[in-house]
Amino acid sequence: MKRYLRKPLMLGIYLPAAALTLGAFSYQPLEYSLPLDLPQPVAAQTQADEPPQLADLNLPDYVYTIQPGDTLSTIFERLGVSQKEMYQVLESDVSILALDTLKPGDKLGFWLDQGRLVQLELSFDISHQVVFTRASEEEFEYAEVRLEGEWREQVIAGEINGSFFTSAKRAGLSAAEVQSISSLLQDKINFRRDLRAGDRFQVVRSEQYVDGEPTGKTRLEGLRVLNRSRELTAFMFDGNYYDLNGESLARAFMRYPTKRSYRLSSHFNPNRKHPVTGRVRPHNGTDFATPIGTPVLATGDGVVTRVTKHPYAGLYIVIEHGEKYKTRFLHLSKALVRKGQTVSRGQKIALSGNSGRSTGPHLHYELHINGRPVNAMKAPIPVADAVGKDDRMAFNQIRDRLLDQMNASQG
Repeated sequence: MKRYLRKPLMLGIYLPAAALTLGAFSYQPLEYSLPLDLPQPVAAQTQADEPPQLADLNLPDYVYTIQPGDTLSTIFERLGVSQKEMYQVLESDVSILALDTLKPGDKLGFWLDQGRLVQLELSFDISHQVVFTRASEEEFEYAEVRLEGEWREQVIAGEINGSFFTSAKRAGLSAAEVQSISSLLQDKINFRRDLRAGDRFQVVRSEQYVDGEPTGKTRLEGLRVLNRSRELTAFMFDGNYYDLNGESLARAFMRYPTKRSYRLSSHFNPNRKHPVTGRVRPHNGTDFATPIGTPVLATGDGVVTRVTKHPYAGLYIVIEHGEKYKTRFLHLSKALVRKGQTVSRGQKIALSGNSGRSTGPHLHYELHINGRPVNAMKAPIPVADAVGKDDRMAFNQIRDRLLDQMNASQG
């Protein structure tokens, strides 16, 4: 489903200290300009207690591109949308926390009816949008749109001259991709000590396209590091990475994020209904009845990508575990890690709490696979097994195809 957004609202704002900062953007003054010929709002076609459909709403009234230092409250204020409505959207967002991932360049589409917000669309790129639609006078509902598109492969190769990080960046890999490679091979090689000038590396990277346009998303399909007489390899198969012989490169996950067992006070339920409104309000995680100050553990090796506060989710942490897995920990009282930090399975990352909107002390834990929340208590998790006999032929075909591409890149 592709949408073409109408005339953008070019809005740069000098921002004072504000109620809610988008992500961890640094404060900086911006020039403020506003076109005189603002488009008129499109009247909503439905009643307040009926969620308006996208087809009814047509194109957004305003489109705003996120600038460094922006805050959600200031953007809403400039458009004349009330803070009450902003917090209604934030309350719906607690199930997905999409607003916290906004960064400069992302777009917000606003549909208004006489100054009243009826729909808000977050556009991260052409393959990923989140839409908040008014469901009643007091509530919004969200829908997430993800397009798979087409993934095109390319080989990136280079030679070690200086550090691996510098050499890989020079060849065209991003800092995040270099970090992923280091994490994948951390048990096989010490990148600072073992690599020598003249060692080589080859990476098959795929980039996502939708309708022929790049989305900016990439993933590592396979890689090879030629370190003197050694050959280190990694190949993605069924969402996990394995070496040349099909042995897993992933360490096993833990099922529970605490050292001891605690009562499950609320289970994963994507179809949970609000007790008053009767509307579906997903519960995308598992709640553990932990006393405040209970140590919270990383359930797998990974990189911390977010440590921040939310008015409803409270203090929370996000950890990414390679390309496929992500975990989230909500309502914390204290974080013991920082953004960008590498963590190991079983490492203490936080203390549980009662922050945000919470009915009592507890830990809310989520597991996401390929960008979607799953039941962490039942979903398949990495167990560090080798490729099974039934899948060996399929793995060998993918491995050999990627190796052929790497060999061809050497001329």
